[in-house]
Formats: sequence, C-alpha cells, structure tokens
Amino acid sequence: MTGPVVVAEIVRSGIVEGHHYGSVVALRADGSVDWSVGDATSPVLPRSSNKPIQALAMVEQGLDLPPELLALACASHSGEAHHLDGARRILAGPGLDESALQTPPDWPLDETAREAMLRAGGEKSSLAMNCSGKHAAMLATCVQNGWDTATYLDPQHPLQLAIRATFERMTGEGAEVAVDGCGAPLLSTSLVGLARAFSRLAVATDGPERRIAEAIRAHPEYVSGTTRDERRLLTAMPGSIGKAGAESCYALALADGRAFALKTDDGAARARPVVMAAALERSGVTSDEWVDAESIRKTGEHVLLGGGRPVGEIRACF
Repeated sequence: MTGPVVVAEIVRSGIVEGHHYGSVVALRADGSVDWSVGDATSPVLPRSSNKPIQALAMVEQGLDLPPELLALACASHSGEAHHLDGARRILAGPGLDESALQTPPDWPLDETAREAMLRAGGEKSSLAMNCSGKHAAMLATCVQNGWDTATYLDPQHPLQLAIRATFERMTGEGAEVAVDGCGAPLLSTSLVGLARAFSRLAVATDGPERRIAEAIRAHPEYVSGTTRDERRLLTAMPGSIGKAGAESCYALALADGRAFALKTDDGAARARPVVMAAALERSGVTSDEWVDAESIRKTGEHVLLGGGRPVGEIRACF
C-alpha cells in the first residue's frame, strides 16, 4: 500500500494519543467507485476476506454441501462446538477425518470455547484452527475430483489453480500468490477488486455465486461465531454478505450490489469494525429503512478503559 491515510483516532481522556492509517473504498450498485480514502487500487493481501471467493471456486469444481457447511467453508470460525462438528461433517462426507487437515494446530478463537477446552485438558488442534472449515472443504473438493489430497496446498495443485482462475475472474484483476497463515495459497487484489468480487456474489440470482451468498446470509454464525462483530453486522443488514480477514481487512456487500472493502496499515483488529461502520454511515446505509442502524453503529464502538471504566474510544475520522 503506497498511500494510507488516517482513518481512525485513538482518543483517551479527550486527548488524541495515536492514529490508525488505512484505506477504504465504497462501490455503487453498478460497480463503479462511489468514494475512497487512501490507496484502493494497489494490491493488498486480503487474508481471510478471500474465503467466500475460494469457496465459490470449490462449488464450481463440484463441492456440494448443505448451506451451513458451505458457510463454514467461507469461515474464520471461533472454534465453537457447531464449528468443530461442522468441519468433521465436511471431512466425513468423502470419508476423511481431521488427520487429513494441514492447518497448523491452534486454540479456538472464541475465549469461552478456548477456556472450556483448556479446563477439559484439551490441546491445540488442526480442527480448532479457525481455517479448518475452508481446509476441510478443499479436501472434500479434491476427493470429488480425484485429486491428490496430500498436496492440496501446493499453488500448482489443480484445486489451487481453479481457485486462482475464479478469484481473478471475480476481482477482475491478476493475482500474485503468497502464503496465508493457515498455509494455503493467498491471492492478492486491490480493495476495489475485493469489493467488486463481493458485489458480484451479492447480486447473483443463480448458480454457485448465489449458493455462496445465500449460505452466508442464512448462517452468519458459521462464517464467524455467535459473539463476533461480523455476525452482528450482517444480522443488522438483511441480505448482506461480509467477511473479515487478518491484518484488519474487511469486505462487505449489500444485496443491491453496493460494496465496501478496507484495510488498516498497522493490521490492528480493533480498528476494523470501527472503520466499516463509519464507511456504511458515510454511504448512507444507516439511513435505509430496512437496516438496524443502531446495531450497525454499535459494531463500530470501541471503548478504551482506564482503571476499569470508560475513558476514551477509537473513532473514525474520514
């Protein structure tokens, strides 16, 4: 990113003590850029915000899952019981188990689930890692097509080549290949390209694109978790789809095709929902009668504490 700007301020006791730099873009329903701040056209690594597009490619290659498991294929899940059970179900369909996963062992993202696992004497596992739904779906797609499962993360594997082709088609941009935190190939695009892909998913009326969008709409608790800000935001805007990613990436599209994508330069997760809520406000989404405007605003609240009481906030400033 070559031109991030200040998108949020860190305010404590009325004093601005720091800033989050970043970039944001908003697309109109027709796909044109409505407004942007910072650099929305240089390549970024959207991290897990790419997952719905990766899942789309898997469906195009024959993956057939019920909606809640398709939502889990798009997920950075919290490691709650329904997430772990769902990943096991995806694997069991083609006769696999969690030993086939190549996700690095990890604890659940959800604090309550993590503490419960620790109290029960559990250990880090590939299944609990937040990307296990995506990896399970990748393995199931490989079995469906007779592709090797041991090398499914190789960028030259038929699965990953199919994902790249779909990704470039949906974003309208060429992609560079990196390695994501889960070990899977990670594809680059600009924030404009990312928003464009989500817009195309959101307005689809049939086919695999429609299946992905409907799965996310019906089961946002599978895409993230029951306590996550992403679930609350999607619930506040019926018909919308969205996905957060590491390094403070976020992409979201409304049912009419309006779309948003953002990234903060420092990767701070706390700034991500603050900036998205402000972007929706700036575009007038909170004035639409069909949305829960107060719930949208609440997802963008980040209170700073001093001595256990509120003394400040992270606030958007664009």
